Amino acid sequence: MLVWGIFIAVILLFLALDLGVFNKTPHIISTKEASVWTGIWVLISLLFSGIIYWLYSTNIINNVDNLTPTNATLKYITGYLIELSLSIDNIFVIAVIFTSFKIPLKYQHRVLFWGIIGAIIFRAFMIFFGVILIKKFSFTTYVFGAFLIFTAYRMLSSKSEAFHPKKSFIYRQVRRFLPITGHMNGEHFFVKMRHITAVTPLFIALIIIEFTDVLFAMDSIPAILAITSDPFLVFTSNIFAILGLRSMYFFLSNMLAKFHYLKYSLIVILTFVGIKLILAHHLTFPEWLSLSVIAVSLLTGVIVSIKSINESEETK
Repeated sequence: MLVWGIFIAVILLFLALDLGVFNKTPHIISTKEASVWTGIWVLISLLFSGIIYWLYSTNIINNVDNLTPTNATLKYITGYLIELSLSIDNIFVIAVIFTSFKIPLKYQHRVLFWGIIGAIIFRAFMIFFGVILIKKFSFTTYVFGAFLIFTAYRMLSSKSEAFHPKKSFIYRQVRRFLPITGHMNGEHFFVKMRHITAVTPLFIALIIIEFTDVLFAMDSIPAILAITSDPFLVFTSNIFAILGLRSMYFFLSNMLAKFHYLKYSLIVILTFVGIKLILAHHLTFPEWLSLSVIAVSLLTGVIVSIKSINESEETK
């Protein structure tokens, strides 16, 4: 519990520095600033794998699955890459939500900051119950595996439909119970209007982002549980992927639409981890294979997308 406490305390310190020091004054996050912070978060996340190796080699952490330090490190890195890759779709949706509610660029970081706080809390609960289900009921690996394969099939066969946040179930429910104003009040989520307190578009965007993250987590949590059921590895890889999501959003939101073939990378990843879950009781996949499939899938999607972009520009 000491290791868990120290990790959570360090994350809270990072978040406090983020909002209270580095982003105390609302401002537009430039591509250069976003790229620097994306690099910092990726570097911190990968360097943490060294701490994972140390924790599992000294038996400081409760090693529930009796993992070797090397296996624990590979599982952490693989889980981190899965969470990072599956968060790409989340970036698309966040961009649509901000556009729909006309959230100014300088206030988007504040919404994402509080959105990430909520995401950490929700995912902690989902990870806790997911690990319990897999530990207590072995058949849940078949359920999770089938669900991931079905998600991959749905992603492959479904036509891309535009997401309209103002037509969503969440927006309609918030509108039923809370007074909403279409006017911004700086970076505030609430505004006083005569005798009532109304919610601003910032708060509506935050609520919808929180609920969409829960929906995305229904795919990503079973996916990482296919790699490991060790709660510390699942939690830490998830948290680092979430913490890097904000800077990645500002870095990639304007470019992701061009990377059409990343969709197929995600389909391959979801299918692979789904098969791995279904066969978990009958076949053991080496850690290097899982890491290789995920890394090669992502790299191939990026390279093919860039090649397609270059070819289309040459034909113009």
